[in-house]
Amino acid sequence: MGNHPRVTVLGSLNMDISVTVPRLPEPGATVLGSAARFTPGGKGANQAVAAARLGADVRMAGCVGDDDFGRRLLAALRDEGVGHDGIRVTQDAPTGLAMISVDHAGENIITVAPGANHEVGPAEVRAALTEPQNMLVVCAEIPLEVIVAALARHRASILNLAPVPEPPADAAAIVAAARPDWLVVNETEAGAVLGRPVRGLAEAGEAAAGLLTTGARHAVVTAGAHGAAHAGPDGAGTTGAFRVDAVDTVGAGDTFVGALAVALAAGIPAAEAVRAASAAGATAATRPGAQAGMPRPADILATTGLTWPAG
Repeated sequence: MGNHPRVTVLGSLNMDISVTVPRLPEPGATVLGSAARFTPGGKGANQAVAAARLGADVRMAGCVGDDDFGRRLLAALRDEGVGHDGIRVTQDAPTGLAMISVDHAGENIITVAPGANHEVGPAEVRAALTEPQNMLVVCAEIPLEVIVAALARHRASILNLAPVPEPPADAAAIVAAARPDWLVVNETEAGAVLGRPVRGLAEAGEAAAGLLTTGARHAVVTAGAHGAAHAGPDGAGTTGAFRVDAVDTVGAGDTFVGALAVALAAGIPAAEAVRAASAAGATAATRPGAQAGMPRPADILATTGLTWPAG
């Protein structure tokens, strides 16, 4: 390890309402599932927890509502050792909600009601940048103008462009305006930025190289069970997937982003950092829940055989 990693996350906090179903419903269909589970989530909070469990000093900036869900989310961050002085409690909107259906293969459908996440603004940008950090992580569940403002002021950054902005045609413009040090997207999100479908690891590799032309210095395209591809000034490459028995893929992508932030903040070279993040994401998929399933270094070693390189 090089430097002790310090990570700040500017992003969303949601209460996840999860139901396990025998199959994901088709449009117009009703499917009976398990009892609902209420667990802390939101892409930003998930990424913060993932980074904290993997050895970083982590702070978070964002917004929650003045309600029970908001208080539960703040308590969950405290329990994980994540600094939350940059999180504002707003009277103007309720805490964000994510409604999640997960089938027995671990695939999911997620609908998000952003709530207080849409209240994130200049105050949260200032809060995110008030203390030194090796890496700033920003997700797209907050207003796009906030994303651009934050990344313009901090070059060592990861933009997780998830979900893709609406309309999708704006995605490339957001990357061009933000010019992140690292852009992390999945196949669908990469396709939205590039304006063409991206399927499988080979196309993910082509997409990662193509994304460098949009303004990102480095690009990573995750391809689920196929692996991940990366491109940057030092070259490009792909990482095959770690073979695991997936239980729940909710939170696996956020674990990847949080893990990548820790590895890069610790000075791990790009290709090694992407492989380590892939191992963390794969491990998360073997465990139920978003934050509940996020691994520690010992879990990654036991599941994938990879020794976590940072912390």
